[in-house]
Amino acid sequence: MVSSGFLPAATLLESLIHTSNEITKTEKASFVQTKNISKMTRRIRLLSSLFEEIQETDTPLPSSSVLCLTELASVLQRSKILMESCREGSLLWNLMQTECIANQFYAAAKEMARALDILPLSLLNLTADTKEQIELLHRQAKSVQLFIDQMEIQRRDEIVQLMAVTVNNERNRKNKGSVDFRRIRDMLSSLGLRSPMEFEEEISKLWGEAEKQAGTGGLIVVSNINNLISFVSLSKMAIFSEDENSKTHEDLKKRKLPTNTVHDHSFSHIPDDFRCPISLDLMNDPVIVASGHTYDRNSIAHWINTGHHTCPKSGQRLIHMALIPNYALRSVIQQWGQENNVPIVGSTSSNLEKTNTSKKRYVDHISATKAVADAVKLTAEFLVGKLATGSPDIQRQAAYELRLLAKTGMDNRRIIAEVGAIPFLLTLLGSHDSRIQENAVTALLNLSIYENNKILIMAAGALDNVVDVLLSGLTMEAKENAAAAIFSLSLIDDHKIIIGAHPRAITALVGLLGEGTRAGKRDAATALFNLAVFNVNRGKVITAGAIPLLIGLLTDDKAGITDDALAMLALLLGCSQGLEEIRKSRVLVSLLIDLLRFGSSKGKENSITLLLGLCKDGGEEVARKLLMNPRSIPSLQSLVTDGSLKARRKADALLRILNRCCS
Repeated sequence: MVSSGFLPAATLLESLIHTSNEITKTEKASFVQTKNISKMTRRIRLLSSLFEEIQETDTPLPSSSVLCLTELASVLQRSKILMESCREGSLLWNLMQTECIANQFYAAAKEMARALDILPLSLLNLTADTKEQIELLHRQAKSVQLFIDQMEIQRRDEIVQLMAVTVNNERNRKNKGSVDFRRIRDMLSSLGLRSPMEFEEEISKLWGEAEKQAGTGGLIVVSNINNLISFVSLSKMAIFSEDENSKTHEDLKKRKLPTNTVHDHSFSHIPDDFRCPISLDLMNDPVIVASGHTYDRNSIAHWINTGHHTCPKSGQRLIHMALIPNYALRSVIQQWGQENNVPIVGSTSSNLEKTNTSKKRYVDHISATKAVADAVKLTAEFLVGKLATGSPDIQRQAAYELRLLAKTGMDNRRIIAEVGAIPFLLTLLGSHDSRIQENAVTALLNLSIYENNKILIMAAGALDNVVDVLLSGLTMEAKENAAAAIFSLSLIDDHKIIIGAHPRAITALVGLLGEGTRAGKRDAATALFNLAVFNVNRGKVITAGAIPLLIGLLTDDKAGITDDALAMLALLLGCSQGLEEIRKSRVLVSLLIDLLRFGSSKGKENSITLLLGLCKDGGEEVARKLLMNPRSIPSLQSLVTDGSLKARRKADALLRILNRCCS
């Protein structure tokens, strides 16, 4: 299948099918824009059948159809992001933006119609049913009207009214009895906020939205979001504190424990200084962050783990993620709890803590309390402190201990990042002590295995430091682990683009591909392959001189990465620059013929992929070389009989090309 410019037609269709399947197979329901999402999903499901049918044809595509498919790819991508935002974003903020989001769905439908305007259905080899469906979709998209759900408008207006009363009462310290929290509970429940954890998740998403809007949305928008945060926090505290009181009393009666240790009234008597600024709950484990503000450990840890790197209260960027216990405030809170007969989780003098009947009274979800997790946390905090203030000898040992601690267990990796290790490890990458540098980069590699840590490491500005180690690390092991760290970080698609755009990253990886040890070359090849999955990075890999090195590695028994090199060459063959560069090699064809006979199963598949690609579109010289080599035809015939399914299909196609050349 041939394309007329733009992305290759085969690649474009694969992308369209993949995106449309992602959209139509998503099962998670949305509490906002339900009808707009449903209509758009139906449209994309119809388009999916079109894409699949075009992919099955072998005829070249007209240029106008490739242009149409390119436009549709853009529409599908924006629609996917829009629907994900409705399903995964803040429910209340999306509700406030009802008209704006509805307009985006309307605009996407109109763009779909404009793209279908140039689709030459009569020139495409499609079934009558598919043509009829696409024509119907085209007519519907052209006549689509803006749809704004009046039920959502009504819900939004009601929440705005309830929010105004609730927030104003709290600010003025008025009697909270005037607020109808039952009505608020029912309204928020209809939007999917039913449990304490769902309330916490909504608050976290609102904080993220406030951070995103701070640079573009203006002070009024941020103020509105802050009001929503206060509203949800106050509602959560009022709704679930009453439920927890009732449950606690029932539990105490069953256990025949005195119920007078728990207050029946609301928690409005808690001093403001004892409340966490995030959850507005009583702090059980107050900690100080880099900005100097104090939060409850669970709330701020959740904030940091969801990808935020600023102080929620001040908006100031945190220079490190260490959480320092506020022992003075904890002591005052515990004393206040004893005087007011309020149980404090973690207070040894609390009868309720001893009986473990109301640990969830003030904290809705607490990290695992197993002894091993506590031990890891204490150890990690101690080691991070040594990284920050210790001598070089102490830093070397602390980095080594963190490296080992992060080697196994996702919980370990999460906890180490939570206590603020990442910024200090980054600083140590520039150390003139080879062991410190090696331990630091390996610790970061181990931490990056945990998905959320990849985001934290990149957000901390690690790429420059890691590339510096890759280029001029003090030991080969440090360079190799820097390459492995880049591979690990690039497993997130957005990071592939950022790493590929770095002026030295790909060049440094290609350098290691040529000069590294066996392990280093494999790490470099794996990282380069992962980056080159994105077309925009392939040209940079080729320009950096990867292809001659990869061809050389095919015969390097010591390197032992023949299959990796073949896979990389097959990937680079997919762009015109790569095809041109690979064709320059005078030895590659004979090497590939040998690999057809002696290579691994995967190696044979990639070898036949390369030969087939080299013979297509003006590859007569390669075809002649194959015909002149007495081993090529028997090797191909052997693959047709005994090869894998993919190898059999490609070997058969190559034999047909060679037969035409003979004719």
